Amino acid sequence: MRIIGGQFKGRKFIPPAKNWPTRPTTDYAKEALFNILANRIDLEDTVALDLFGGTGNHCYELISRGSTDVTYVDQHHGCYRFAKKISEELRLKDQLQIFRMDVFKFIKSTDKKFDYIFADPPYALKNLALIPDLIFDKNLLNDSGILVLEHDAQNDFQDHPKFLETRSYGKSIFTFFE
Repeated sequence: MRIIGGQFKGRKFIPPAKNWPTRPTTDYAKEALFNILANRIDLEDTVALDLFGGTGNHCYELISRGSTDVTYVDQHHGCYRFAKKISEELRLKDQLQIFRMDVFKFIKSTDKKFDYIFADPPYALKNLALIPDLIFDKNLLNDSGILVLEHDAQNDFQDHPKFLETRSYGKSIFTFFE
């Protein structure tokens, strides 16, 4: 994996492969997503949340592009340790808050509001479809905030009241909500 833009552009990192529970977003899909985001939000002023953070790849990309307040949440101990390690290597202590906890518990417990929320749950997660409602019910997005949910073709959110659009990149689908 690599960071594709900003101050850390080209920086590569390799997560441990043994027993790794993630399915990292491809560079192709990530680059497309960040091109869309660059036209919708000012990443330098964005308060961001990465749910099911995995390797932390999305967080590093946000910070590389100027975000200074990013929150990472994942319950897997290996992912958490890896994200902490890369955060220390890149000296992101002041910009990145890392939480090792269940995403659904985090959503219920936080009072912080975000400009941008990215959720990349395991595609087979049985309650994946509940994520947008939980975020909107808890009022975690600022008024002009954007939620992006990465999922596969088994889920369709076009009838959701906050649905904005869907973009597909191979097996990865990004659904935008506002």
